Amino acid sequence: MEILIMAGQLILGLSILVGLHEWGHMAAAKLFGMRVEKYFIGFPPKIFSFQKGETEYGIGAIPLGGFVKISGMIDESMDTETMSQEPQPWEFRSKPAWQRLIVMLGGIIVNVIVGIIIFIAIAYHEGNQFLSIDEVNRYGIVAGELAQEIGLKTGDKVIRINGKPFKDSDDLISTDLFLGSNSSYTVLRNGQEVQIDIPNNFIEKLSDPDEKRNFIYPLQPFKVAEVIPGMPAAKSGLQAGDKIVALNGKPIQFFHEIQEQLSTLANKQASVVVERDGVRKTLDMKVSEDGTLGFYPEILLNFTTIQYTLGEAMAIGTENAFKVVYNNIKGFGKIFRGEVSASKALSGPIGIARMFGGVWDWGRFWKLTGLLSMVLAFMNALPIPALDGGHAVILSYEIISGRKPSDKFLENAQKVGMVLLLGLMAFAIFNDVWKAFF
Repeated sequence: MEILIMAGQLILGLSILVGLHEWGHMAAAKLFGMRVEKYFIGFPPKIFSFQKGETEYGIGAIPLGGFVKISGMIDESMDTETMSQEPQPWEFRSKPAWQRLIVMLGGIIVNVIVGIIIFIAIAYHEGNQFLSIDEVNRYGIVAGELAQEIGLKTGDKVIRINGKPFKDSDDLISTDLFLGSNSSYTVLRNGQEVQIDIPNNFIEKLSDPDEKRNFIYPLQPFKVAEVIPGMPAAKSGLQAGDKIVALNGKPIQFFHEIQEQLSTLANKQASVVVERDGVRKTLDMKVSEDGTLGFYPEILLNFTTIQYTLGEAMAIGTENAFKVVYNNIKGFGKIFRGEVSASKALSGPIGIARMFGGVWDWGRFWKLTGLLSMVLAFMNALPIPALDGGHAVILSYEIISGRKPSDKFLENAQKVGMVLLLGLMAFAIFNDVWKAFF
């Protein structure tokens, strides 16, 4: 079921973004009087389609892309027979270069606009919830397995990042920190300051969302917020408001402690000591097969929440959207400098699906869809033949020089670009499979 949910979110997100991207091309083409023959979400074989006016609209069976076919344009269809005929006034090739350039940039522009709108909506709806430095360091941090590899320890108190005081809990695992070079934490441990250097290639180890989520986070005192009906906790009499203080004789103060112990007790009996109204009670229960008791915790830390006005959300959302592009550029820089291997940094459809997760969470869905919209715009803007950016470079050359490249050159450039893209897609999918099983 989790795999189906991951796949469903991926398909829905990509269908929205690809559909809007191709609509951007189509809308610009129709605006300038070009004939659009086909508009498809997904690649062939065709599932269904209908004709409206001059355009066939349809859905393809392979949901990892889409396309528009504009008359007189050299594209992935490689329709050289039509291109050998006399140009018609409604064809792409008959229009001025500046109009053709706008058509090629239409998809990128729409994806950028969609990404910005999503990030603005998220900022306005959710605001910003975070822990202050004092709350982060009230008890210190939990150091996950990867954090321990670089020298962090549970209980450390982070006092500086890259030698400077940080603002809040979001800075602990910010993308800027891991995409930068020579980054470091300064922590307070047993009354002494210790500098923990972050390897320049460390981000490739955080490509798995679970690894990044569990890297470091504040120690979290807790109590029971809600008990799930039918689960072991409910059957044993655990109640909302209870504070779990021991499990099988071992003291419990923080939420990660009970998680770690329960992970080793699947399908086994557990003795849970709770504090209720100042009185301690012992509850016996059988841990579920997935190593849980069946309750939601209330984290006893003081979160700060900032709600934004629409104007503030527009500014912050736009900044966050373009930060995605900036981070992608920094990420490619790390690959080109050899600090990160491409196989660890790049993800294909399987890797993206895992980012969505096995539980349908609309908040996470829209955050990832907004991120993917900006990534799609960035990737399509790369000056690679067969991508929008490659077409844009050729058209810019035509506008500046006044000379149009030959159809033969455009056909060969398209072929080279298609080979590169298919090779990159094959590499990404193979890389996903390799990372998932090895």
